[in-house]
Formats: sequence, C-alpha cells, structure tokens
Amino acid sequence: MRLTRRAFSGGSLAAFAASLGAASCGAARVAKAADTEALLTYVAPELRTIARAMLAGGGTPEFSDATLPQIRANAAAAAAKRAPLRADVPVVRRSVAWRAGAAEVPVYMINARPQGRRPVILYMHGGGWVAGDAMQRGPRLQALAAALDCTICSVEYGLAPEARYDVSLEQNYAVLKWLHRDAEFLGVDRRRIALMGESAGGTHAAMTAFAARDRGEVPLVLQVLIYPALDDRTASTHQLPPFMGALVWGPASHRYAWRSFLGMEPGGPDTPLAAAPGRRADLAGLPPTFIGVGGIDLLASENIDFSRRLTEAGVPTEFVLTPGAFHGFDNMAADTSLARAFDAAKTEALRRAFAI
Repeated sequence: MRLTRRAFSGGSLAAFAASLGAASCGAARVAKAADTEALLTYVAPELRTIARAMLAGGGTPEFSDATLPQIRANAAAAAAKRAPLRADVPVVRRSVAWRAGAAEVPVYMINARPQGRRPVILYMHGGGWVAGDAMQRGPRLQALAAALDCTICSVEYGLAPEARYDVSLEQNYAVLKWLHRDAEFLGVDRRRIALMGESAGGTHAAMTAFAARDRGEVPLVLQVLIYPALDDRTASTHQLPPFMGALVWGPASHRYAWRSFLGMEPGGPDTPLAAAPGRRADLAGLPPTFIGVGGIDLLASENIDFSRRLTEAGVPTEFVLTPGAFHGFDNMAADTSLARAFDAAKTEALRRAFAI
C-alpha cells in the first residue's frame, strides 16, 4: 500500500488504520493462498482436493493442554454420530484383568465365534496416545474381520497423560496374554495372533511386540504398523522439511503427545526404551512386520529407518510408502485408489500371515 500525505488529511486516523489493517489482511490471504499452492505440489494429485479443504478450514487443531479437553469433547461428539455397526459381524464387549486392584481393561471382540479356531488380530487405536477410543474404526474393523474370517480384539487402553506409557503397555500386553491363554474359550487360534495399530496405536503394537519377544510368552505371526510413531526424537532433536507433517499431524502436536505419553520432554537421553521402539538397538527376533506410511507424513523418515533396520536384523519386512500421502490419508480419503491400494497391501499381508 502506498502511503501519501492525503491519507492523514481531512479524515480520521482510525479510518486510515482500518484501511491498513484491511490491506494487511488481504496481503496475508494472498500469502496464505500462495503457501497453500506451494504445499499442494508435494501432495499426491488424488489427495489435493481434501488437502485443500483442510487447509482452507484452518487445518487440524494443535494438541496442547489448552486444547485437549475440547479435542476429547469433539471426539466424543463424533462418536455419537458414527455410522452404525454392521449387524452381520457381531461385536461383544468384554473386560480383562491386568493389575491387581486396578479396573479391568475393556476390549471389543469383533466377529468372535467361540465354536471355531480362527486367527485373531489384537488392535490398538490411534489418537496421539491422548484421545480416541477402541471402536472409532468399528465398521472398518468389522469389514476387515469379515474379509479375513478372523476375530479382531480392540483394546480400550488408558490414555495419556492420565495413563503413561508403562500403564498402557501392561494393559495391552495383558490382553495379548489373555487371548493366548483363553484361546479355546474365545474361539481363536493361539498359533495365529497378529498385532495391528495405526499412528499411536502403531506405537502400542510395536511396544507390545517387543514385550512379547523379550518375555517369551506369546508367539506372534505378524505386526502391522500403520504410520506408527516410533521415535520421540522426530520433530524434537530431529527436524524434518516443513512439507512433512504440514497436514493433519504436525511437529507441535507430536511433541505434546510424546511429552504426555512419556511424562518427560521428548528427544532427551533418558527416554525409556520400552516406550520408543525406534530407539531400540536389537530388533532381531521380532515377528514379521508390515509397515505402511505416506511420503509427506511427519513419521515417514522414522518408518523408513525402522523398516531398513528390521530388514538388516533378519526380520521379514514389507514396507509400503505412498508418495504424496499425509497422515491418516487411508481413513480420510478411503475412496481414493491410493487408499484402496494401501489398505489392500495391509490386508494381503495379514492373509499371508494367517495362511488363508
């Protein structure tokens, strides 16, 4: 905006200030539009419409102590509006003891048929360790269970910061032991148990796989890690290009989530290895692994590195990298060919592991 003497004469300073503000807002909008178009060049063409809509709406809220109550309230409101579950794939709520004197852990047994001996997936939901619930992907879990003729056990583990990593780890592991111990009663095959989780649920699945290996009590045929958070150093001591994590799940939320999960600042030397699978040095002896992630996901680099290290440790590993895909794209853009291919690769990995 060009400033002239006339701008201050015969008129109001307030009016001039208002016009300056309008000009600044207009410039900001132009800059924001330019930034949006620059970012969209990194996004797969098939995903640009939904990416543009997210950016136009201000993006997803950052996780923080101030926003967490509202994020949880929004999640609860969304849960009340979910599509109804399929009537032909039963869902039964049970509870599992995990620690003397503690409340039992709720689980949802999907497609359970006690008269059989069917493979079972222990599933852990996403939500940054601080939000979400065991049935937030209910219809999709039902569809997967029906497609594979298997049972899925989805765990309502404790959320951070109220429950730190050591609590949720022991809850998930207790459910794993329950599936193995009571396999006949539950109608599942203890020789065909797989772990699966998305995002924060992928962290839990990987943590549980390490616990199973280290404790030697439950054999696993597969772990399915969908864009898992594995290393607290990402976005804390390890910085990434700005287009990675610019959509859906960004650095500030990631640091807050890790802080809540660990009970300490992420990225430091004292991070407990049990909580950060990507920091573990010895990966040998882990179950066969499927890892899938989008190319512009904040977690892509650590997922690539973990896949490489698993392969070098002799663990059969399948890695799927979807170029130009952001965190959660397979749920947010489920009808795209990219999401369908991603989901199909995961399903086929489970099918092979179950030998069906």
